[in-house]
Amino acid sequence: MSAAPDQVSIETLEAIMKAFNAHDLDAIMEFFADDCTFDTSAGPEPYGARLAGKAAVREGLAARFTAIPDVRYDADRHWISGHLAVSEWLVHGTTTDGTQIRARGVDHWEFRDEKIVRKDSYWKIVTPPRARPGRRPAATALEGSGRPS
Repeated sequence: MSAAPDQVSIETLEAIMKAFNAHDLDAIMEFFADDCTFDTSAGPEPYGARLAGKAAVREGLAARFTAIPDVRYDADRHWISGHLAVSEWLVHGTTTDGTQIRARGVDHWEFRDEKIVRKDSYWKIVTPPRARPGRRPAATALEGSGRPS
């Protein structure tokens, strides 16, 4: 049974993940609609920063691959409901300044005509072991950390 035109499949989500892990911007952008948006994990607004349009999304993803050259998304699981989907993953890598990243995250996806029209990304905030639960030290806040979302 194939998915309806506005539905997405697990195979599509796995192919997106594969393109992200290959850092293949051309392959990634083939999944996005021209009028897509990407809400990043960090930014000046409650939704992070909004990248609107294919060119802006590509530029944002290119910046992530530059800032975290070995970034990888593993341990992925996916859920689908019609034209909406959720992907859960473990992101890890090393920033160009040597900071190790390892955090759980999710993407909320919205599709139209088998293309991504909205990607909304969330990462857990990982604090040093000595930090008290429930408190977010200023040094680990995503805002202003330079960590791409």
